[in-house]
Amino acid sequence: MDKIWLKSYPPGVPHEIDANALGSISDYVDTACANYPERKAFISGTTDVALTYQELDILSLQVAAYFQSVLKLPKGTRVALMMPNLLQYPVCLFGLLRAGYVVVNVNPMYTPRELEHQLKDSGAEAMIVVEVFAHTLAKVIASTSVKHVIVTALTDMMPWAKRVIGNFLIRQVKKAVPAYNLPGSTGLRDAVALGSQAAFRPVTFEADDLAFLQYTGGTTGVSKGAMLTHRNVLANVEQGRVWFDPVIDKSEAMIGITAIPLYHIYALGTCISGLNSGGTNVLVSDPRNIPAFVKVLSKYKFASLPAVNTLFIGLLNDPHFAKLDFSKLIFGVGGGAATQRAVAEQWQQVTGKPLLEGFGLTECSPTVSVNPYNTPEFRGGIGFPLPSTEVSIRNEEGVELPIGQSGELCVRGPQVMKGYWQRPQETAAVMTVDGFLRTGDIAVMESDGYMKIVDRIKDMILVSGFNVYPNEIEEVVMTHPGVLEVAAVGKKSEDTGEKIKIFVVKKSPALTEAMLISHCRENLTAYKIPREVEFLNELPKSPVGKVLRRELRDRA
Repeated sequence: MDKIWLKSYPPGVPHEIDANALGSISDYVDTACANYPERKAFISGTTDVALTYQELDILSLQVAAYFQSVLKLPKGTRVALMMPNLLQYPVCLFGLLRAGYVVVNVNPMYTPRELEHQLKDSGAEAMIVVEVFAHTLAKVIASTSVKHVIVTALTDMMPWAKRVIGNFLIRQVKKAVPAYNLPGSTGLRDAVALGSQAAFRPVTFEADDLAFLQYTGGTTGVSKGAMLTHRNVLANVEQGRVWFDPVIDKSEAMIGITAIPLYHIYALGTCISGLNSGGTNVLVSDPRNIPAFVKVLSKYKFASLPAVNTLFIGLLNDPHFAKLDFSKLIFGVGGGAATQRAVAEQWQQVTGKPLLEGFGLTECSPTVSVNPYNTPEFRGGIGFPLPSTEVSIRNEEGVELPIGQSGELCVRGPQVMKGYWQRPQETAAVMTVDGFLRTGDIAVMESDGYMKIVDRIKDMILVSGFNVYPNEIEEVVMTHPGVLEVAAVGKKSEDTGEKIKIFVVKKSPALTEAMLISHCRENLTAYKIPREVEFLNELPKSPVGKVLRRELRDRA
């Protein structure tokens, strides 16, 4: 496909990047810490404790030295990291990467079964886990290859007085640390102390060395590890940097809010990308507590806020959010799930700044495309492919489709993964012979190269032979003033094969099923009108905030 989108790029954005000149994430962290030693790299939104680039440099190298010299693990060892958005996370993350290890990010909310699968599949030999979830590891560690465990307390990065008080409250008052038995485990503070007495040995990297096994459900099948290299990740960081560089003020630290869990590829990308300009990341551990989240936001003149659609809804419906200082805000960035027009327009009205929707997936490190910074209004799509990114819209037979026709979005570029860890057949199933990744998303490209996601292939509903996309239904329902959230799914029907059911969270208690059906009848053709409406107090969501349509399909 011709790169027709290049002529639509904003001023100052290059068409290509030099991915071969990027080095390793270790080099990248070295440079950031050397250039901005006194700036704050990370701040805990919960405790207001800050970590400067110099402190990040010292502590992460001490973590690296501990793994190298005390545990004596060779380069390339897989090490699992299981914790929420704490200051320990970047310290451990960059320490492991600088020592040449492969990071296996783990969702702290995993059940023992899910954790066991990921540890066994990855072959992780060591693990860093926060103490409140150590009991989960204790239940399965015997059946995994994990030989070394480092346990961190929630308070480990706090000053002494706060740490003592915090540990008492967490362990004795709230009883938030379930009992666990992990013989031979080491506390993170002890590991850092031992690492400070050892010498860090710089590691030689190749661009295609693995940096992450980032687990994902992918387009099909069980959770599998996407092999992301140092070049994959840094290429995507560089693509994002040149895309937004024309509007970034480098004279001061740009404050970004990281409310998405750091173990997720979306937040992981923003965590790393903020370092290139000496930015400050404010870590939010529980964004679902909207009043507490808004209180954190009130402390900072933040420039960017990456989030998912449901989190933007929560913020916009908090009465105190509109009173915040948005003078430094450049944009909000919507990803992880479709951003709804009603939400984007309300965001623009409240903040005075655009909500830029983008598109990505774990297998692409993660970003493929994003709306340009100079977009005057919400356009309802995922923007243009990033520099050095090729896209192709193809049918089921793999044939490229003309502009304006919808088909599977396929991607090729330096950010695309090496493949799935130890799963050659799964890799072959998603990679085309000409090197494109099949995303599993249905997209359409307009004449200027602008792209829109129609929906996920697996979420499509077939009504009397017609394709119906839940995103379209949800967009229409969200325009009703009485609706807070909505999700549409297909339900088996003897008459039409499938029928549409919507699950709705009310904003107005007066909202009825009849009102919603009438609203849909005015805005949708007959076969797209929902046949059933069920009201819920809340929609089931992933830890990132994505609506879990699969659970709703099961419920239907």
